[in-house]
Amino acid sequence: MRVRAYMAGVAAVAMLTGCGGLDLQSGGAQTAAKPDSAAVADARDKLDGLDVKGRAPKTGFDRDEFGPAWADVDRNGCDTRNDILKRDLDEETFKPGTHDCIVLTGTLQDPYGGKTIDFERGQTTSSKVQIDHLVPLSDAWQKGAQQWSAAKRKEFANDPLNLLAVDGPLNGQKSDSDAATWLPPRRSYWCAYIARQVDVKAKYGVWVTSAEKDAMRRILDDC
Repeated sequence: MRVRAYMAGVAAVAMLTGCGGLDLQSGGAQTAAKPDSAAVADARDKLDGLDVKGRAPKTGFDRDEFGPAWADVDRNGCDTRNDILKRDLDEETFKPGTHDCIVLTGTLQDPYGGKTIDFERGQTTSSKVQIDHLVPLSDAWQKGAQQWSAAKRKEFANDPLNLLAVDGPLNGQKSDSDAATWLPPRRSYWCAYIARQVDVKAKYGVWVTSAEKDAMRRILDDC
């Protein structure tokens, strides 16, 4: 599914509008421009509407609680990881005979660090580009997801609104941090990053800590 031509027209607005299902128009790595003033105002309003609580214990968290990794939730024949690689990479090539479902190579304009990264599928090379959950699964687990149904957790883990192809080492550096403890090195992406985190949390009812909310508010006020 080719969406970049359409995404160029919707830019940051598409990135900030919550949408159900596996909508591949929901913000790829190419959408790195600052959100416009209306989108920032919308993010502030959504942030104000989020519940503020402390972290629940991490007890019981396991990746399997969010369903099989990269499930084909939209039943298009491609797993979610390859769907996001198709959305976010440029100049992709595909494994023959897979109906363009398995990405072999491509180029990522990394939104977190600003580098251009050549992706090549392989046991020792695939990790250069990883798919980040903007709101990490562990963070969500400690802020409401423990009480969700298995179906909702699976949807959350595979929602393109919450997924972004990024530099692998930076994704590892982020780990399960929230906005109070980690931000992308590329400051020009902070507004888009925070606005999209807010959008995800508002869509799924994930709460924020007071320190997290303060950090998000400071960034949005500077956008």
